[in-house]
Amino acid sequence: MLAAVRCILRRDLLLAARRRSDVFTVVLFFVIVSSLFPLGVGPDPALLRMIAPGVIWVAALLASMLALHRVFAADHADGTLEQMLLGATPLGVTVAAKVAAHWLASGLPLVLIAPLLALQFDLDQKSLGTLVVSLALGTPVLSLIGAIGAALTLGLRGGGALLSLLVLPLYVPVLIIGAGAAEAAGSGLGGEAQLLLLAAFLVTAGAFAPWATAVALRISVE
Repeated sequence: MLAAVRCILRRDLLLAARRRSDVFTVVLFFVIVSSLFPLGVGPDPALLRMIAPGVIWVAALLASMLALHRVFAADHADGTLEQMLLGATPLGVTVAAKVAAHWLASGLPLVLIAPLLALQFDLDQKSLGTLVVSLALGTPVLSLIGAIGAALTLGLRGGGALLSLLVLPLYVPVLIIGAGAAEAAGSGLGGEAQLLLLAAFLVTAGAFAPWATAVALRISVE
């Protein structure tokens, strides 16, 4: 089973490396959306510090949604997904490996580039650290939840719009708690409670989302 997980991770990361334009599109969207707000609201440092966590989190959420439809689409198109359904490895484990590869290719770059974008908002060191940790905990949750929506809309005409409608309501709690962690740290209240909630979301989603996605995949393929 571990060998299968390593194989899936390696395969999906290699495919992502060959389609670098998809990764660059997600990162570029994140950079553009985050950079437009300082230009639009003006140079007031206090205002920029106040809106920074929400702006960066909304930009990361929207950027992560750009790559959701690609989690299973290519495998479904070339018949690989059917082979995964028939393989000896439990489908939930296969899904978990694919979601991990998806996050490494599209979510981790957002986490790494967020500190550079936060410089535009004049965030203090404590708020910046909390923001990065909240993104590191929250973006995998977005990928896990999004995988369920991607599986349910697999192969449907207009699936992208339907996918957004399905996952956005489920993203809202993660968005509120993630942005609230950095806001609490900036106000001196500390964001540990919000970070613990995000960690609990990650553990819960990691335990249940791959199996729910596996059921959705079987329904979509059949």
